[in-house]
Amino acid sequence: MLLVSMGVSVDGFISDRDGAIDWSVPSDELFAFHLERVGELGAMLLGRRLYETMLVWETDPAMRRTAADAAFADTWAALPKVVFSRTLDAVQGTNTRLAAGTLEEELARLTRETGGDVEIGGADLAGQAFAQGLVDELRLFRGPAVLGGGTPLLPAVDRRVPLTLVEVRTFDQVIYERYRVARPPADRGGVS
Repeated sequence: MLLVSMGVSVDGFISDRDGAIDWSVPSDELFAFHLERVGELGAMLLGRRLYETMLVWETDPAMRRTAADAAFADTWAALPKVVFSRTLDAVQGTNTRLAAGTLEEELARLTRETGGDVEIGGADLAGQAFAQGLVDELRLFRGPAVLGGGTPLLPAVDRRVPLTLVEVRTFDQVIYERYRVARPPADRGGVS
């Protein structure tokens, strides 16, 4: 299953006009939920910007200052990660490699190799997966901010995509919404 999981403002942006995400810092409870959630994944597909943002969990010792931080750093390092980039020639980090195939090919490979769910991160990459009909679930962490512009969570689509709400939780000021993409049983690829 391919999951898109991102923090998003009330008005649908994952970062503000300057690319900042400081409005979405998780509470301790939400951080613990992220640790559990990431630990259950089989692999991660990342765009370049998110890869660069998350690399500190493997390279900066200051990110291990608490037991929860160290646990997340260990979990992140152990997770197989594939980075999609037009500008990088190499990547750092344990279990991290540059994509060698298309998004669909890499998804199939990771699903086959890990047998687990694959999460995709980064607005551009997630948007491509959504437009190609590859996304099975959207997992949104809706933060208490209206940004009025910035990087949208998803691209414009040319037709409606029906979703089924399967879970809602509240973490302090953040609302977690989990939606499953509703597809006819035989349809794995197309957006309906």
